[in-house]
Amino acid sequence: MTPDLQLALQLADAADAITMQWYRSADLAVRTKSDRSPVSEADEATERALRDLIAAARPDDGILGEEFGTTGDFARRWILDPIDGTKNYIRGIPVWATLIALDVDGRGMVGVVSAPALGRRWWAARGEGAFCNGERLSVSRIATIEESHLSYDALPDFEKHGSSEAFLTLVRRCQRTRAFGDFWSHMLVAEGAIEIAIEPEGLGHWDAAPLQVIVEEAGGRFSTLSGEARPDRGSAVTTNGAVHDAVLELFQ
Repeated sequence: MTPDLQLALQLADAADAITMQWYRSADLAVRTKSDRSPVSEADEATERALRDLIAAARPDDGILGEEFGTTGDFARRWILDPIDGTKNYIRGIPVWATLIALDVDGRGMVGVVSAPALGRRWWAARGEGAFCNGERLSVSRIATIEESHLSYDALPDFEKHGSSEAFLTLVRRCQRTRAFGDFWSHMLVAEGAIEIAIEPEGLGHWDAAPLQVIVEEAGGRFSTLSGEARPDRGSAVTTNGAVHDAVLELFQ
């Protein structure tokens, strides 16, 4: 295990302690951000704590966080989403996670997704494989869309993106569809439980960066809907690899 991955897992431990302290708390304060999305005091407390830990352990590294923006160097940059799924978090739904990634010279090298309310943590480092709770992950071997299971976030996202007809065509072709949403859809791809996960718009770099590392290290593919293998372009498609091109063709 690389020192960077070890640090990322330590950061996840610290995040879990804070997020679980506030989870289902009647005292949790929530406000609405300028983009009309909610943010809780747990989001902000978690990101502050992670920033402090990174500053102590890697003082020369930069940080990009959802709540407090960019600081420091871009060559080595930690990317943080303190709570992915804040709407679930504040409603007491256990599908939320802290997302942590490390970019080195623009390439994702480490990814951690920690979902303590689900009792699951996924992680990967380049060249070392992907894992969940210590078990090595591998994507499925399904070879066709017709045999595939698909997960997504919400149909209105595809309507806003202007791709609802393409999405419905994909839905009709897939063997089964469920809206697991957020990080969980993509982690199910990495686990080999499903074959396709799509979010067509609205993703921040912090939402997608760790997903890319984990899915790719599990043997799958990550791209935008236009086919770029980049986590900073607002959309994400993850698959087992075998059906990836066929999925993208439907959205062209």
